[in-house]
Order: sequence, then C-alpha cells, then structure tokens
Amino acid sequence: MCIIVFFSYNQFLDGNLNILLVVFQAVVAVITVEFSRKMKWVEYPPFNIKTAIQWSPVNFFFCFMLFTGMASLQHNSVPMVTVFKNITNIVVAIGEYFFFESKVGFLIMLAFGIMLGGAILAAKNDVLISSNGLFWMAANCFSTAGYVLYMKFATKTVKLSKFGMVFYNNLLCTAFLLPIASMNGETLLFVKTDAIHTVDYFTKNVFAGFVGFFLNFASLNCVANTGPTTYVIVGSMNKIPIAFLGYILFDSVITTQTWFFIGISLLGGFLYSYAKIMERNKDNIAEKKVQDP
Repeated sequence: MCIIVFFSYNQFLDGNLNILLVVFQAVVAVITVEFSRKMKWVEYPPFNIKTAIQWSPVNFFFCFMLFTGMASLQHNSVPMVTVFKNITNIVVAIGEYFFFESKVGFLIMLAFGIMLGGAILAAKNDVLISSNGLFWMAANCFSTAGYVLYMKFATKTVKLSKFGMVFYNNLLCTAFLLPIASMNGETLLFVKTDAIHTVDYFTKNVFAGFVGFFLNFASLNCVANTGPTTYVIVGSMNKIPIAFLGYILFDSVITTQTWFFIGISLLGGFLYSYAKIMERNKDNIAEKKVQDP
C-alpha cells in the first residue's frame, strides 16, 4: 500500500517522502492498537520506559535497515540488490543456527542455493557494483539479519502480548524516524506541497497504516511461531505478488528476466516449505516415540 501512495503522488513532489510515509503509517498503527486497548478488544500494559528500552534495539536495526536499503539502491542496480537480499537469507539462517540452535538441513541449504543462483543468473547482465555500493549492501544485509534475529529474541524475552509489541514497535519507529525525516527535509517538503494536502492522500495513508498494523502483527507472530529464516524466505517470496500488482496497477512490464526469477523463487520457496514440513514430521515422530516407548 505504501508503494501505491508513493507512485500515486510522486509526480507532485520535488523529492520523496519515503521515511515520512513510514512515520505516517506507524502513527496510524499506534492509534489503532491504542484505540483497541481502550475498547478492551486487546490487552497489554500502559507505556513503560523499561519495556521501551528492551524493545528499542529492534527499532534501531529496523531504522538502520531502512537507511542502508535506500542508500544501497542509490549505489547499486535493482538486480544486484535482489542478489544481496538472497545472501541476507543465508546470513539469517546462519544466525538462527548459532543463536537459536535451529537446524539447517541439506534441502534448506539447497533451496537457498537455488534462490541465490536464480537471482545471480537474472542479474548477470546488470552486475554493476562499486566499493560504496558493496559497503551499503553489506550494511543492509547485516542490519536486516540483526533486525529479524533480534525480533525473535525480543518476542521470547520481552513479556508482552503481540499487540503490545505492535504498540512499542510503531511508537519507537515514530520516535526514531520522525527526526530523520525532518533532517532529511521530508517534513518541510510535505508542508510545502499543497497538492498532497487532500482527503484522498490522507485516506490512502490511513488505510496503509491499517495494513501496516496487520502486517506488523503478522510478522511478529510469524517470527515467534516459526523462525527468522522462514520469515525472510516469506519476505523473499513477496516479490512475486509485487510483480503482478505492478503489472495490474501500474502497467509495469514483466520481462523474461522477471518471469525467470519468479519461477526460480517459486521453486526455491516450495523446496524450503517441503524441507520444513519433512523436518516437522521427523520431530513429531521422534516426540511420539519418546511419549510412547
């Protein structure tokens, strides 16, 4: 939804409001979850500074991930960014193995290899990289891995309901990103651009905030109930619906290269899902043998 808002109003802007759009949606998410708490639809304790400090590293990694992601797009081609995103999946899997003792079997590594190999083949004609580009992509790779891995740690250690986590996540996101948006000139740009001071723009941002609220809630549950690696694999697969939405909403052309990458991503995703199902079945059988010797 953020992409739709960006493209719908980009022609009116002498610059961009990338960070400020995230702030808008975070504010809507905070208002939504607080309203739900006031109506007693959800439960979590009122704001507590100690809890905020416990959760703040998640937002630090998130903000650093956003910043390095934007910087990497300025210094690298989109295909190269895609290649590094697949490398990030492998870094997350390694981190999950060391920090959470998660199993990484042969089929899972094969799925990673297929997705990474597909991305490299798709990008082979656009391999343009500089020292600056490599630095920002590496920084984005490790900040993304840190964000996902620490989110898993926080969901285990911070005593909050998932709705409470959504509250702190978006509240701290606003606190971290609003000063950055102001220093970046985005706040001033928004104030000066009368063309976007419309009910339509406001409505789309509010709706995007609601979508962000549910996305945040789903992400926290996904990381808590599955794991960081599964979360980033699902994130990699979202490029498929994005490609189709771009085709439907913005008349974007789906090239042969895009179709190839979609096919490889699907293959890698299906193989990863199969590996996780087989792994879960083995664990269930082993648990049943322990219970019924």
